[in-house]
Amino acid sequence: MARCVQSVQEFVQDSFVPMVAVLCSEEAERVTRKNNLNFAELLRPFCRLTSEGHIRDPNNQVQVVKNLRICVNNMMICPNTVSGALSATQRRLLNEVVLSCQPQEGALSSVITAGDYNLNFSGKDYSLTALGNNKEDPLMEKNLHQKQTLATTPWFEAYRENFLQSMPASDHEFLNHYLACLLVVSSTEAVPVEQFLKLSQEQHRIQHSGEYSSPKWFIPNTLKYYVLLHDINEGEEQRADTLYEDMKQRYGPQGCYLLKINSRTFSSEDDEQIPDPWSQYLHRNFLHNEVNTVLWKNLHPLDLRPIKDKAWPVVNLQISFKDPESLAGASVSHGTCLTLNDHDRIRQFIQEFTFRGLLPHIEKNIRQLNDQLISRKGLSRSLFTATKKWFGGGKVPEKSISEPKSSCGLQYPPEAPELQIRKMADLCFLVQHYELAYSCYHTAKKDFLSDQAMLYAAGSLEMAAVSAFLQAGAPRPYPAHYMDTAMQTYKDVCKNMVLAERCALLSAEILKSQGKYSDAATLLIKMTSEDSDLRSALLLEQAAHCFINMRNPMVRKFAFHMILAGHRFSKAGQRRHALRSYCQAMQVYKDRGWSLAEDHINFTIGRQSFTLHKPKDAVTAFRQILTNGSRQTATQQGAFLREYLYVYKSVMEENEVSLPHLPLPCINSSATRVYFGRERRLAEGEKQAATHVSLDQEYDQDLAAMWCQLEEQLVASANRGIVPVNFLPTQFCLNSKTDNLRNPLAVVEEPIIVEVMFRNPLKVSLALSKLSLLWRFTPYSPSEEKTTEELAGETITNEETLARLQLLPHRTGQLNIVGVVYYLAAASSGEIVNFLTSTGQQKMDTMMVYGRQDLKIQGPRLNQTKEDKMSVQHGPDRRLNPIITPPMPLMEVFFLQFPTALLCGEIRKAYVEFCNVSGVALSGLRVSSTHPDFFTFGSQATTPLTPLSPTSAENCSAYKTLATPLQPDFVATEMLVSAEDFSQPSGVMEIPLNGNMLQPGESTQLPLWLRGPDQEGVHEINFLFYYESTEKGNKISHRVLRHTVFICASRSLSVQASACRSSASHHSLDNKGNCGTLVFIDVENINTSEAGVREFHIVQVSSSSQHWRLHKCINPGEDNDCKLTSRERAKLLHIYLIYISFTPCGDFFFRCCQTSHQSNIASSKTSSNRISDAYVVEDNKQLILEGQLHVALQTIGKECSSLTLKEEAQEMVLLKFKSELPPPVVLPSADLSQLIKTNLHYPETYTHPFVQDSLCVVPVTLTLSNCSLAQVDVIIDLRHKSTSPESLDVHSSFSWVGQTQYKLQLKPQEELCLTLRACFLKAGVYNLNTLRIFAKPIEQGTMCETSHQTASPALIIINNA
Repeated sequence: MARCVQSVQEFVQDSFVPMVAVLCSEEAERVTRKNNLNFAELLRPFCRLTSEGHIRDPNNQVQVVKNLRICVNNMMICPNTVSGALSATQRRLLNEVVLSCQPQEGALSSVITAGDYNLNFSGKDYSLTALGNNKEDPLMEKNLHQKQTLATTPWFEAYRENFLQSMPASDHEFLNHYLACLLVVSSTEAVPVEQFLKLSQEQHRIQHSGEYSSPKWFIPNTLKYYVLLHDINEGEEQRADTLYEDMKQRYGPQGCYLLKINSRTFSSEDDEQIPDPWSQYLHRNFLHNEVNTVLWKNLHPLDLRPIKDKAWPVVNLQISFKDPESLAGASVSHGTCLTLNDHDRIRQFIQEFTFRGLLPHIEKNIRQLNDQLISRKGLSRSLFTATKKWFGGGKVPEKSISEPKSSCGLQYPPEAPELQIRKMADLCFLVQHYELAYSCYHTAKKDFLSDQAMLYAAGSLEMAAVSAFLQAGAPRPYPAHYMDTAMQTYKDVCKNMVLAERCALLSAEILKSQGKYSDAATLLIKMTSEDSDLRSALLLEQAAHCFINMRNPMVRKFAFHMILAGHRFSKAGQRRHALRSYCQAMQVYKDRGWSLAEDHINFTIGRQSFTLHKPKDAVTAFRQILTNGSRQTATQQGAFLREYLYVYKSVMEENEVSLPHLPLPCINSSATRVYFGRERRLAEGEKQAATHVSLDQEYDQDLAAMWCQLEEQLVASANRGIVPVNFLPTQFCLNSKTDNLRNPLAVVEEPIIVEVMFRNPLKVSLALSKLSLLWRFTPYSPSEEKTTEELAGETITNEETLARLQLLPHRTGQLNIVGVVYYLAAASSGEIVNFLTSTGQQKMDTMMVYGRQDLKIQGPRLNQTKEDKMSVQHGPDRRLNPIITPPMPLMEVFFLQFPTALLCGEIRKAYVEFCNVSGVALSGLRVSSTHPDFFTFGSQATTPLTPLSPTSAENCSAYKTLATPLQPDFVATEMLVSAEDFSQPSGVMEIPLNGNMLQPGESTQLPLWLRGPDQEGVHEINFLFYYESTEKGNKISHRVLRHTVFICASRSLSVQASACRSSASHHSLDNKGNCGTLVFIDVENINTSEAGVREFHIVQVSSSSQHWRLHKCINPGEDNDCKLTSRERAKLLHIYLIYISFTPCGDFFFRCCQTSHQSNIASSKTSSNRISDAYVVEDNKQLILEGQLHVALQTIGKECSSLTLKEEAQEMVLLKFKSELPPPVVLPSADLSQLIKTNLHYPETYTHPFVQDSLCVVPVTLTLSNCSLAQVDVIIDLRHKSTSPESLDVHSSFSWVGQTQYKLQLKPQEELCLTLRACFLKAGVYNLNTLRIFAKPIEQGTMCETSHQTASPALIIINNA
């Protein structure tokens, strides 16, 4: 149970106190009403005695009475029969007491540490902080550490106190019967003695007439105590003293008292601050006071009319006590006419009344009861030795014979000895004589049980257990089974839930004080029932606190019972307490994987918060349902969403200033991408636009590094070969993998596109409309203009959805993109149309909510310094904070007649168009590529000047030719060409423009020559165009444009060339008589008729060596044309003389040498350039393709080829666009082949007489050695015949006889010998190394052949004898 303000002893003692009635005259009531109090309320703060009292028991032993409290109440009369349940008015007022007592907001938090949890029991904020990270078993049947800070539940204490005070008096016990009556008369009465007489007669009539069931009186001879109330400000003090002296003569000095009050004057009101001790008592005892007040106003005990003439009041209190202070009467001051001296007088009066009147009266009645019981039996002078037979007989059961004897309806007459024992026990209990009380209760219990008077027996059992607990020194243990039996009897036999509840409250508090929290929780849970939701809720809550306060806290049981308590609080109308209970339980279930339980709790918290006019808390609770990974069904999630939208809309209506945050859909902020610039323009007719960068492309780190390298080359070329220190690569699209530490740069009037990734965590679709960006802008100039592009509407299912929003800046400055704003609604059938169109405006208003979500991107974790590594710190991510810069040029590039497939070495002409679409001129146009040998630019003035060749397509030939026919023995023409005239040392090519500038809105078109790659396959070729602004000084120094193409290269020709020194002959002597070198060139058509290629024509062979030149061509045939069809070879010949010094032939040659053989050109002996034509048949039309191949001869006598060996053998492999998973790691065969070492042992020479025996059998020993540390499976196959070149020169016509296949297992590093037999048919030299051996480790599934086959032959010589 929760911590209480009182100790358990104080609580039990205060639950049973002497009851004193008050009967006032009307004048006395008027005097006390000056202080806004009646007489009973006036005395209440002073009813606890500060000094000890003493009484003597029947054995004349002095008993000390400590900390005694008396209960003073106005006398209320009721003719109705008292039942075993509370009235409707009492239940309603109990409900109001609990409702009025709420946790104080802002009060210090009560924290309980239980195992893995810190449970916070503050008034407003219920939060949970897990101490550890143990997610598997957060519970704690093992308590690590528990703070001694327990939670308090003042509403339960207030309920318990008022419940005990409001319990109806019963005939089976006397604890709440009145022992005395205070008769109060004012000194201002004309004849006070007559008023005392009148009040005394009225009290006697009420007690003895039998007309009233309430109040009940303890003994017939009730103590009457006469009080003369004197108002110092009104009456004469001398007259009061005279009247008091007369009263002492009449009633005795111990039976009357003069109480002087109201001594405060109004002049001293402002000077002295008098405390108000009544407020807390009025609040704590509100229920009892309220009932008294209502009945008192309707019926005064001095009304002497007969009962039948009195109109008994029907109490119907319509009270709403939402504010606890209203119960205490905070707006009304109490005791305004009293001073501190008056307080002391009242306190002295209570002490005098108790010590001189009440305690002696109780002591006298104890002695009288003891004497009466002894005199009846005459056996003993004391009850301590009495037995049950002393008190037998004398009872008259007031029931019919047909009723069962075990019925609780059995009643004893007032003079029955059993009741006298019970009465004496109650008197002893009230004056704290618990030992004597226990003996009497125990004796009475036996009598009642023997008579089957179960109600009386249960009451005796209950009080016997309490008396045993309260005995000083604890002579006997607390009999908990007494309480269990009493409670069960009250509940099941007597059907009296009020008494059963009192029994449970007392026993639970006692068990808690003894540390028996489990038993207390079980007891409280037993008392829950359907007849009272409020009682069940309070007891379930206390049971939950018992679970949490155990030595091994049971936190999950605490949470479960708090949920049950919250449910019953809700049924009882206690919404605030229900909300508090669910919030406390949420601390246990939160973030523990109990998603369904979390959803239920959050949903209930949301509903209760909304009902209590806390819409913000309701929104927070519903947000938890929607954002967490819910496992609810789609229907349930839809209900949650509709509830959330309704609550959220009410919040927006109350607070329209700030734009609230929406929880749905979820935004993956780190996946946000930002694109700067216009989106790529699509193709226009035959024009193919540059691919550049698009949001549809995935980011690739390797490609980004490649583009950065190309840009560095361009920047270095534009800055005289030096890369500036502040160079940063251009980033068009920023994402989580790019460098976002610096603010990106954007350009005025160029859009900024933000791609946001939405994810719907629910199973129902969401409808978003009017989606736009939320941003801040700090201009560099005074004026600013801002626009935001909005999306009309979008429906998001339970998958990830991308939304692209665009900003168009019009001024320079700093832009900060904060988040997104949108309308959210649940997308169901028939409603999306209204969301996405403007026709259903009324429906949109009722279904949609408007809110925002911020884009908070966490930067990369810092890991540079020691401090960064020791802590978790993240750097900035500024992708959403671009700087808007002044205008810059913007270029677009288009390609015309650009091929997608080429033959290896084929040269094709295309066109490229450059367009300046900005308002700023551009200059310094350059291009860099990953394949600089793939293309070259022509100029606008490079149109052919010579006649076209007869077989070239119009205006498409790449070569300038001479039409002069060749003569026999024609000598090749020599022309010196410098490589510097063609090649670009840095790999960057400047693009020729008119005036080296492109004005705004202008465009230019240039020819672009392409040469097919030398390797077949699909090739990815990247272009990077570079240009600058003519206006210098901008933050953006240059701009680049990317383009990527894929070219499929097919096989064409294979050229193999070799050079050898020639002998002195007439062929090899030049004009100077020098000896020459013969160059042999073999050309093979390796095309497989792909792309319709029919045949190739060899046109020319050229040399580019600085030391050698071609002197003559030895034509193998007489024809002027050499045609090669598929898979044919031929020697070279040349027909036309082509100027290779003109572009693009020279460009391609020197670019190819620069990229492929740059380090070998200077030392090469000769280099040849071969030009060919190819006829291609497409759609039954004959086209002519042109191309050129290059072969570099490095060494005389060594053959060189235009293709490498691998290229000649391999088939075409398609380019893979995405990286594949790496293949599984398998031990290489080279390693597997070394698992086993083999050795053959045999005689080198063996002589056999073949004449006598035609078969020669030679023993051969095979030794196997396991070289590994693993067990190896081995298979030996002797049926294999060797076909290796080494064994072709020796005989192989022998056979292995016997077993020809073995399967063995070798242990680690084991050596094994096998004896084999080889059979020979004739003499000769034989190679015995023909066997095949396979080996593998046991764990591997694939066999691998060992490498002994590649070793030297095992030769044996067989001689004939």
